[in-house]
Amino acid sequence: METYKARPRRKKEGSGKKLLAGITLGGGALLVLAFFGYFFYLLGALPKVDRLADYRPPIVSQVFGEDGSLVGEFYLERRTVVPVDKIPRRLIQAFVAAEDSNFYQHKGIDYLGIVRAIFKNTMSLRKKEGASTITQQVAKSMLLTPEKKFSRKLKEAILAKRMEERLSKDEILYIYLNQIYLGAGAYGVQLAAETYFGKEVDQLNLAEMAMMAGLPKAPNAYSPIKHLDRAKERQGYVLERMVKEGYITQAEADHAKAFPVAIHSLKKVNPEQSAYFLEQVRQQLEEKYGEERLYKDGLRIYTTMNAEMQKAAYDGVVNGLKALDKRQGFRGAARYLTEEEVDPFCKKVEDQIDTVTLKQGGGYQGVVIKADPAKGELTVRVGDRTGILDRKGMDWAGRLELVNSYGKPEGKRAIALGAVLEVVAQQTDQNRVGAVFTLDQTPETQAALVAIDPQSGGVRALVGGYDFRKSQFNRATQARRNPGSAFKPVIYAAALEKGMTPATVIQDSQVEYDSGQEKTWKPRNYDNIYRGPVTMRTALTNSINVVSVKILESIGVRTAIECAKRLGITSPLAGNLTLALGSSSVTPLELTSAYAVFASGGYRMAPYFVTKVLDRDGAVLEEMNPPKIPVFTDISSAGAPPEASEDADASLTGEGAAATARIAAPGTAPARRGAAAPNQVISPDVAYIMTNLMESVVTSGTGGRARALGRPVAGKTGTTNDMKDAWFVGFVPQLVAGVWVGYDQERSLGAGGSGGQAAAPIWTEFMQRALAAIPSKRFEPPNDVTFALIDPRTGRLAREGTPGAVQECFISGTEPSTYDPEPVPVPAQAPLQEPVL
Repeated sequence: METYKARPRRKKEGSGKKLLAGITLGGGALLVLAFFGYFFYLLGALPKVDRLADYRPPIVSQVFGEDGSLVGEFYLERRTVVPVDKIPRRLIQAFVAAEDSNFYQHKGIDYLGIVRAIFKNTMSLRKKEGASTITQQVAKSMLLTPEKKFSRKLKEAILAKRMEERLSKDEILYIYLNQIYLGAGAYGVQLAAETYFGKEVDQLNLAEMAMMAGLPKAPNAYSPIKHLDRAKERQGYVLERMVKEGYITQAEADHAKAFPVAIHSLKKVNPEQSAYFLEQVRQQLEEKYGEERLYKDGLRIYTTMNAEMQKAAYDGVVNGLKALDKRQGFRGAARYLTEEEVDPFCKKVEDQIDTVTLKQGGGYQGVVIKADPAKGELTVRVGDRTGILDRKGMDWAGRLELVNSYGKPEGKRAIALGAVLEVVAQQTDQNRVGAVFTLDQTPETQAALVAIDPQSGGVRALVGGYDFRKSQFNRATQARRNPGSAFKPVIYAAALEKGMTPATVIQDSQVEYDSGQEKTWKPRNYDNIYRGPVTMRTALTNSINVVSVKILESIGVRTAIECAKRLGITSPLAGNLTLALGSSSVTPLELTSAYAVFASGGYRMAPYFVTKVLDRDGAVLEEMNPPKIPVFTDISSAGAPPEASEDADASLTGEGAAATARIAAPGTAPARRGAAAPNQVISPDVAYIMTNLMESVVTSGTGGRARALGRPVAGKTGTTNDMKDAWFVGFVPQLVAGVWVGYDQERSLGAGGSGGQAAAPIWTEFMQRALAAIPSKRFEPPNDVTFALIDPRTGRLAREGTPGAVQECFISGTEPSTYDPEPVPVPAQAPLQEPVL
């Protein structure tokens, strides 16, 4: 019975094993079928590699100034594509030796490399070595997403095989060496050569090539800028691999290892100094061509910028704001750190430093780690570097108490350990020690500067604030602020058109106006002095407020507003007498453009920035034709544009106010702008007389700082109530510039915050540099302007020898026709005789 019962159990056990084997085999078959199904699905679904034959990666769109110099770039990936025949053979060998030694033998997948990588990674219990070939890296970069899945590795392998069938090895290397990211924002070997070594790629030596070829594994970890020691170690690995592959000898490798590598960037553009100008261009072109085309299509954009003037504008704004800020005093340390917080803070600062040593003249955040009150000296740590800040380096801040302990001291006149200060490196560090610093302070005030060619309307320089990185708000084009007395030339121009002359006499005396409310409005002069009868010239020269109001009252507010609009003011203007004192807000670009009308002889040209745009293949997308301004044209009334003169300067560029642009469609002629003649909005006579009046502001009035140019200059200061805004707008025949200074949130600039003290110094510094290579030129009067000798006390003609008589300019027919009456001679009295006693 027992034997009989045991047999069925063995039979069931055997059949179960067969069932399990069948299930296993069936499941395996299904898996194989699923794998091959998925594999064949991938074969049909993967992207085509054929498009790689026409490799067109995202490349930098370049911006050029008026002289053709590179002034800016727009990009998502900073890349310059170079042909493979320009890339040194040894650089190619260095990359192959470091990244894919079997590149010339395999067909896209290195099976031997895969086995070797599996063995090494297993032995080390971590991923020590990868097995992706250069071809696979190109497939991943160009055709796939960066997801980390087995399916992506499979896709990568399939695409690599396809690429090897359709592309030559050199074509694959061409894509790889132009596509690869090599750190510090550089894509491709050309940009990496410029970024790290300041060279073209074909000028690299073996030591530099090996260092660059070591970057793909970990661009940040092996960055020669941040980690030179690690970069040298990786360089040695690459050189040894080149020796092993037979590309170089051991002697060559040893020489390259010992060769000193200089790390410095070939900085083709300075984005800081041109940031606001470039942002204006970017907004204009992105709206027209779209973001994709602007950032990836390698456009060549030609602008009106003068690179030297732009640098002078940036330096003038920075220097002027710093000088104004330092006159207002030291505001104390930005913050105080505990001793434990110093290291983490300095590590963050070090991560932001992109040079081997501190840049001379560069600004940094430093932490005080030692104070020596006896010497009047601080030891300051900037990142991982240290230096000295002595008493001389902080003398502008006045007498400061130095405290050699941690903790925030009382008041702003003391500095203790842990103080976070802004410093400038006057002397760079050597081996991270020995730097010499001066104390600095970021201004709280802001400024804007615009410079325009009055003969074309081209914007030569534009700065919209102190630091674009901290504030992208463009105060030159977006900030509407009260211009104060800088608006008076607009009022005076309208008065000249209504028949007034520089010799017209107005009573400078107090006056009241009914404001329509409970209080009356009583305009005051800035200095509270009232001079009695004065000429228009005297009133503008000394910026007399009451006279300006009376002039506006005489000609009518509507007349002044109409004139302002012709000059290019588009902002809303107050329809009352306060307009005479600049109560209506305008942008610096608007006001500067209005002054350009005076400098150009009465012609209005809309300010513009872009002259030509080419695509990556050199096809013209748009181009501007320059207008031609007649030298002098007598017209009966302003507003009717004359025919362009043949002898105008054809080298000038510009656009008519009504010019518009089209985008050229493929196969069509490029869009052209600016063919219309410039628009004459005031007569040349009025333009010249206004210029002549503003010359007096510089030679004898509130714009005296501009005399430092040593050439004929016309201009006007502007200061608003409580010194909230400071302006100076001025020009020479070849260039007009306007400067505004103030706080974003309106408050007083304090002592030294007038237009002549805060804005004029920035304007003067800029113009001195901008005009250095431009010859001095007089403002030439038109044919219909005459001069006459007048008595400025009465505005009448004066005889030769009259005390105080001056030459005055007039539109022909408006000069005075009468003289002052000759004084009646007092009869001589007989001498008194002594009485006879």
